[in-house]
Amino acid sequence: MNQTIIYEQPLNERIRTFLRLEFLFAQAAQHLHDESQWGSRNTLNSLQDILSIFGRTDLKTEVLKELERHSATLSRLEPNPGIDQARLREILAELEKLGAELHKSGGPIAASLKENEFLGSIQQRGAIPGGTCDFDLPGYHYWLQQPARRRTGDLAGWLGQFETVAQAIKLILRLIRESAGFKPVSAGNGFYQVTLDTNHPCQLVRVEVDCKVPYYAEISGGRHRVTVRFLELSRQDGHAKQTAETIPFRLECCVI
Repeated sequence: MNQTIIYEQPLNERIRTFLRLEFLFAQAAQHLHDESQWGSRNTLNSLQDILSIFGRTDLKTEVLKELERHSATLSRLEPNPGIDQARLREILAELEKLGAELHKSGGPIAASLKENEFLGSIQQRGAIPGGTCDFDLPGYHYWLQQPARRRTGDLAGWLGQFETVAQAIKLILRLIRESAGFKPVSAGNGFYQVTLDTNHPCQLVRVEVDCKVPYYAEISGGRHRVTVRFLELSRQDGHAKQTAETIPFRLECCVI
């Protein structure tokens, strides 16, 4: 079976933010299992990035709106005889459960972490190159010397405050990705462009390419059209150049 690479491009700010958070939650979860000091540092770096995103916008409201939108969209499918009713009810129940848990949480997500002096000092020094080294943050240095069980417990507790919203974002993105299927197309001279239906705004564009293709896909798009270019990256100077070849690939425009 051929291995493929999937490239994704969000077409609105909400999905862009959700994809970044999905990446950061996965990165934090991966490093959390590393009990070394560097593993704890990397987990905490991911946590700081997550906190930074949550500090810039009302993510709770954004996620709730998206859960409600998906619930309304899927509910309209119930009369359709071709729908797997059991699966549909399961997804609707999951959407309702996550929405209820977010409503019940009350106030901003992880509000206590924003007031945590220890995390705040690390975030402040983290803006300086090398600013979290031992002499800059002796309290952080002390914490890193503690047994792995304590460090992992602290990190898991902090990340746990995002658990419900992380599950909600994961479900939303899964529904978006599963809302369409890949279609085979080709990029002549490494270039492909498609016009979008503005009556049904596209949320996310996905491009699937065979791993053996020696080029990477660069996707750009907006409300009206999407462009895909295939570029070759020079190993000598890092310069990217569009190929003149015709590249077969598979395209998915997720509209839900």
